Amino acid sequence: MPRPEVLDRIKEAEQEADEIVAEAEQEADARIEEAREEADEIREQAREEAAQEAEQRLEQAREEIEAEREEILAEGQQAREELEAQAQESIDDVIDHVTDLFEEAVHAQT
Repeated sequence: MPRPEVLDRIKEAEQEADEIVAEAEQEADARIEEAREEADEIREQAREEAAQEAEQRLEQAREEIEAEREEILAEGQQAREELEAQAQESIDDVIDHVTDLFEEAVHAQT
């Protein structure tokens, strides 16, 4: 093979190699960009899931607090009713006692 043909072949091979390298670099850049986009999507999805989980926990805590509040209110209402009943009994006893004292005082004067 003559020298000029060998040189042409070498140049063609170098050009092909440059094209292969350039294509590989473009493909690598595209894959890197795809990986970055996928990573961004994964991070966003993780943020959304974390926000949803936090909202669910907060709602559950609110429900638990509301249930506890209702229980405390019911216990307080029951205690109030018991105290009112005791107070009413005491009022009746006091009225009876005062009436007795009054009657004794009236009888003592006559």
